[in-house]
Amino acid sequence: ADPITDRASAVIVAHNHPSGNLLPSQDDLAVTRQLKAAGETLGIKLLDHIIFNRDTYYSLLENRQL
Repeated sequence: ADPITDRASAVIVAHNHPSGNLLPSQDDLAVTRQLKAAGETLGIKLLDHIIFNRDTYYSLLENRQL
């Protein structure tokens, strides 16, 4: 899906960590900051960035990193 073409007002970003480690990497945090800034420019709110592994998830919003 393309949030700009689809005129989204908000997005949730999600990806997996096949290693099983749920903690966000420095790259994950940097991408989150970039997406949030771009979204603010475009009027698209970043609601959450979620990392999944086989058993559970890690929400940057729930962990106050967003």
